[in-house]
Amino acid sequence: MSVQSEFLWYIPNDLKAGHRGDTADANHNSLATLSEHAQALERHGWRGALIGTGWGRPDTFTVAAALATRTTAFEPLIAVRPGYWRPAHFASAAATLDQLTGGRVRVNIVSGKDDLAAYGDQEADSTQRYDRTKEFMRLVRRLWTEESVSYDGQYFRVANSTAAPRISARGERRHPKLYFGGASEAAERVAATEADVQLFWGEPLADVKERITRLTELSARLDRDLAPLEFGLRITTVVRDTSREAWAVAEAKVAEMAAKAGAGWNDHGPPIAVGQRRLLDLQSRGEILDNNLYTAPGKYGAAGAGTTWLVGSAEEVARSLKKYRDLGIRTFILSDTPYLTEIERQGSTLLPMLRDEAG
Repeated sequence: MSVQSEFLWYIPNDLKAGHRGDTADANHNSLATLSEHAQALERHGWRGALIGTGWGRPDTFTVAAALATRTTAFEPLIAVRPGYWRPAHFASAAATLDQLTGGRVRVNIVSGKDDLAAYGDQEADSTQRYDRTKEFMRLVRRLWTEESVSYDGQYFRVANSTAAPRISARGERRHPKLYFGGASEAAERVAATEADVQLFWGEPLADVKERITRLTELSARLDRDLAPLEFGLRITTVVRDTSREAWAVAEAKVAEMAAKAGAGWNDHGPPIAVGQRRLLDLQSRGEILDNNLYTAPGKYGAAGAGTTWLVGSAEEVARSLKKYRDLGIRTFILSDTPYLTEIERQGSTLLPMLRDEAG
């Protein structure tokens, strides 16, 4: 049976113009511009968009709430950090937005490094950060699905806590899905037991297949008590009418990136996380992997989902994405710049090819 796929985009939520090659418009982060993106996503068949987070950016939850009021079906995938939020506070805020939007909230839990001291959080090693994340996710889910919750953990405590309003079950959806990323051993243990969806960056097919197998087996060994873990792919897609045109655009972007030493492309500061290191190490295996996975951007300063790109005609990129789908990827979070132009281009050319066989 084929996997039922869904397709989201990316809204960077960045104070600086020109994010990853986007048009350097002074109004890029205005409500009018961001709403134009969200509304274009609705018109062109996208389910919603991941909204980035980090200290020094506008508050992600506020942006998501504002965009939800300007749309009717757009589903924000809201990136949040344990430590920036307390579990009960977040559970209540998300439940409120979910109720007001008719069940459109999705949540991406982020454990990576941030300017923690700026908002009163404390530095901790990777293992402690992921232990806290595990506790945060378990407690938030309980607050959404149980009443009078009491919990006394290593990092968080609540007593007789009932988050209001209550989350309304919508078919099989009991609460907003919790998305999660990370490739370290500690991160994978969190994903295997607590996440609803594990997100991967753009690794080759064989590497993604190996990670899916490992996480599935780990879930069984750790006695996961949730529905089976789902998988998603967050990747940059450079799509044009022909392969030749797409590669010309991709190579020109990389040349410009090299000339600017990667300025505007790297929003994942040091130290380099395990998942980021995996992407950078792909360069040693070749500039182009799996027919059209382009590793050169990482060489010249790109990071995160901008480190590797799928490049080609709509037919070629769709063919590659279908191969990931055949491995078990259900959620695809795509992007390219200029963001608004590519929402429309890829929504018109790429998405119809993917929906034809989406299940």
